[in-house]
Amino acid sequence: MVVAALRVGERSVERWRLRCHERGEAGALSKGSPGRPKLSGTQIARLERELERGPPAHGWADRRWTPARIKTLIGRLFHVSCTVKGT
Repeated sequence: MVVAALRVGERSVERWRLRCHERGEAGALSKGSPGRPKLSGTQIARLERELERGPPAHGWADRRWTPARIKTLIGRLFHVSCTVKGT
């Protein structure tokens, strides 16, 4: 069974099947993780500049960037929520 082989819910498989039926092969293509924000090239360039300034410029006492701090910075700069894993 597809559900067991892919370790997903039956509802997900049903949605995939329906999209394939409606849109053909293009309907089966992944749109990416819905939990990850999509930053534009301009936003990524700005994030890089801000990261180069270092954590103290953004209120942290030491000069160590952590995934959690980068997540917080993304939220502050772009008003986008993401997971630590997604950073």
